Amino acid sequence: MIWMSWRQFRAQAIAGVLVLGALAAYLVITGLDIRAAREGYTAQCQATGDCAAAMLRLVGDYRTRLLLLAGVLGLVPVLIGMFWGAPLIARELEEGTHRLAWNQSVTRRRWLAVRLGTVILAAMLLAAAAGTLLSWAASPVDAIAGDRFGTVNFGARALSPIGQAAFATVLGAVTGLFLRRTLPAMAGTGLLVLVVLFVMPNAIRPHLMPARHETRPMTVEAIDAAHGLGTLGSAPVLKGIEIPGVWVTSVSELLTADGRPLDPKIFDDCLMRAPKTGATGTFGDSSVCLAARDLHLDIAYQPNERFWTFQCLETALYLLLTALVGALALWRIRHTSR
Repeated sequence: MIWMSWRQFRAQAIAGVLVLGALAAYLVITGLDIRAAREGYTAQCQATGDCAAAMLRLVGDYRTRLLLLAGVLGLVPVLIGMFWGAPLIARELEEGTHRLAWNQSVTRRRWLAVRLGTVILAAMLLAAAAGTLLSWAASPVDAIAGDRFGTVNFGARALSPIGQAAFATVLGAVTGLFLRRTLPAMAGTGLLVLVVLFVMPNAIRPHLMPARHETRPMTVEAIDAAHGLGTLGSAPVLKGIEIPGVWVTSVSELLTADGRPLDPKIFDDCLMRAPKTGATGTFGDSSVCLAARDLHLDIAYQPNERFWTFQCLETALYLLLTALVGALALWRIRHTSR
């Protein structure tokens, strides 16, 4: 049974290995290039004594390329679900070949369990190899940038891709089991996996562990360090608040000394009609106007030291979902007509 499952899957497996080989070659070249650049910058900064600025230039040189690579690898679970998971059962049902398999001595459940297990294992190995290679290639830049929890970076590194690949495979198989047509199953799987990959970092990951909290006074310097002031509705918020070495998960509105949200009218006045002071910071007189009102923010965050704990928790959650969806498949196949 295992040999038959492999024979039916080997074309897709060989295609996956070829793609992985090309990707691996590029990641190895990139990783060696980054390490050579780091040595060059280190030699330069030792002469000038300004290694911090040199390392920031190294990050700037490779940040965009590594982000694009992480984005490409982030699509691997989608492709695995569509091209490995979705046709696994849908093609059998569509072409009628399932009747031959189900008339043998092997039960439907065992047939499905072996086929799923074979493809899930291959998907996990592929994702593990890709994630490991990217983590190795990017490690010098990651160590400097400290952006370990970035939405795209986190999901393409370490353990998380393994759980994503397993879940995408079984989700594709179950979608095919219900739809019974290969192309609709592939399209539905792609959409469902994309939804899960969006929901996980934005709605679930921030709550896997209780966040730490910090109250930050809004001085002129702190306000000017933000990426933006307000929204289209003039809500009293600062956008893009960053703290070195942590992942900021939520930021309150601007709060007064007694903990109440700042009056939107006062906020709008500081934005549009701030007294002229000659301030030259990012937001000019608006920063001075807001800082004079003794405001603060409540910030929730996760420290970078929790990276591996979050990786383990998120991967375990994906594997739990894989088991639950797999159980659904085993139940459903008993009630699937021939």
